[in-house]
Amino acid sequence: MRLFQFVILFFLLRLEAAAQNTTRKFEPIGFSQVKINDSFWEPAMKQVATTTLQACILQTEIKTPRIKNFEKVARQKGEKHEGLFYDDSDVYKALEAFAYSLKNYPDATLEKKADEWIDKVAAAQLPDGYIGTWYTLGGLENRWTDMSMHEDYNGGHLIEAAVAYYHATGKRKLLDVAIKFADHFNNTFGPGRKHWVTGHQELELALVKLYKVTQDKKYLILAHWLLEERGHKYARGYTWTDWKDTAYAQDVVPVRMQKEITGHAVRAMYMYSGAADVAALTGDEGYLTAMSTVWEDVVFRNMYLTGGIGSSGNNEGFSTDFDLPNEQAYCETCASVGMVFWNQRMNTLTGDSKFIDVLERSLYNAARDGLSLSGDRFFYGNPLASNGRHARREWFGTACCPANIARLVASLGDYIYGANEKGIWINLFVGSSTQLPMGKNLIPISMETNYPWQGNVKITLQPKSKVKMSLHVRIPGWAQGQAVPGDLYVFEDLKVPAVSIRINGKPTAFQMEKGYALIEREWKKGDVLEMELPMEIKRVKARSEVKQDEDRVALQRGPIVYCVEGEDNEGKAWNLIVPKNTLFTTAFLPDLLGGIQTIQFEAPTIQLKEEGSKVITERKTITAIPYYAWCNRGSNQMQVWLPQKISDIKINN
Repeated sequence: MRLFQFVILFFLLRLEAAAQNTTRKFEPIGFSQVKINDSFWEPAMKQVATTTLQACILQTEIKTPRIKNFEKVARQKGEKHEGLFYDDSDVYKALEAFAYSLKNYPDATLEKKADEWIDKVAAAQLPDGYIGTWYTLGGLENRWTDMSMHEDYNGGHLIEAAVAYYHATGKRKLLDVAIKFADHFNNTFGPGRKHWVTGHQELELALVKLYKVTQDKKYLILAHWLLEERGHKYARGYTWTDWKDTAYAQDVVPVRMQKEITGHAVRAMYMYSGAADVAALTGDEGYLTAMSTVWEDVVFRNMYLTGGIGSSGNNEGFSTDFDLPNEQAYCETCASVGMVFWNQRMNTLTGDSKFIDVLERSLYNAARDGLSLSGDRFFYGNPLASNGRHARREWFGTACCPANIARLVASLGDYIYGANEKGIWINLFVGSSTQLPMGKNLIPISMETNYPWQGNVKITLQPKSKVKMSLHVRIPGWAQGQAVPGDLYVFEDLKVPAVSIRINGKPTAFQMEKGYALIEREWKKGDVLEMELPMEIKRVKARSEVKQDEDRVALQRGPIVYCVEGEDNEGKAWNLIVPKNTLFTTAFLPDLLGGIQTIQFEAPTIQLKEEGSKVITERKTITAIPYYAWCNRGSNQMQVWLPQKISDIKINN
């Protein structure tokens, strides 16, 4: 008992300090405070608000039994559960996406549908706060007996949806359901009560969100406790063969002692996001040190050029360092969404732009690839090569990815700006406007850009009166000659054009600080900062340890990774080589794939003639498109990493 009292006292003392301060360098500006009018992202956001969410409604309510399970619980007629034990989470993720979209694009019909779902969720909650259709319909006596059964994962997504819906609409019904569930969990588990190692991390970060909206410290204590439970052999009840390997759920050693990325990629991303949140509010240096070490293991040895992670389909996660197959790449969309979550938190904790460099890479490539341009087709995995047998699908049996990518795109405003009492941070280049807090004042700010197709960025500040502050504008690593943090991928051409910044038309000196151009001055109404980023086509090489990319080259322009797709190249993408002296040109095609910047080049191709009896070489003009846009015109061949030797060509594919 004394040990328990000491632990509680320790947590409370740290949380008391956290109530006064945060270890974050700055706070991100929330999506609800940002208006996006960007030519690249706004069409996708509108597509999500309409087509994607309608697809989620159709699948969740009509074509699958997810909503029906909640209705069955409320009827109390002994009906059986249909579907999978984690299906409740898809309802909650969809509701979260509804919330973001309602704030961006108010829609009375969508809000009515959301309220209808919320009523059904609330009706399925038990008097003690428990909610989970799998056990409520299939044997309530077995609840909380098997840590692998996603009860807490589902609950975490319930909390995230509730917080988002409350922020977007001001309505508390779902928030009250979430609070009641969190209190039930807190009465069952926690310091001095039962041990619990969450099978699929998610509740940790959700509890921090609940703490922020309620200011009830017990939720932050519980999030911290859940992280501390790992690595002590407390796991029990695992019934799947995969779960016998505790590395699958990052449970080999305590979180603060972890040095390598292991196991399931999505679980890892959610756990490290939660750890970053807790570190920010408690000042726990152990978590920050561990996450920095693990982050380097991910980015330096286990990340795809697209920013995707998780190469192995066997464990939906990581295998060995530098094992990054292309055609067999798993690269789950949810893991790329998780990379955005985690890297944003690491950025606000450290103030280092390298985390936004990775976030941007994942956002524009691996994550964006998960959602079709039409908004109603999805990728679960995102390979970097295809022989033509990959296809986007309407839905999945395990349907975590559609609602997950929907909520990410709809909440894009969360990732653009940051601020503290002394300055403003510009992290992403997205046409938008907001008002940023500076002391007791709000500073209206707007950004105009044609990014990622062009490197022009124009930022206008409109303070009512002069204000002295610092402006931190991210200079992407790729604009400074660094393909990615570390050396897993490098540009062949190391020439780095200078980035110039002008204020009110005049060149302005700046100093670099953690990847940001720092400008400290007295700003007045109407001040305009203009920047031009170099949008050169870069050839990318992988480290020699990445055997799958040996003697191959990839193309990148700005933050966009390119691929060659058969649709643009006579049905072939595997029959060409890219010699070292290849010249590249670009062309913007407004009517192709929603409007994209293409890359063209001449390359030797291998052709079979005379019914396959003769092999000849022909030079052809090749078109490369942004990787995220592939497979929007049907299944066909695709490659990101292009061979430089004839011996690597596969002419029969």
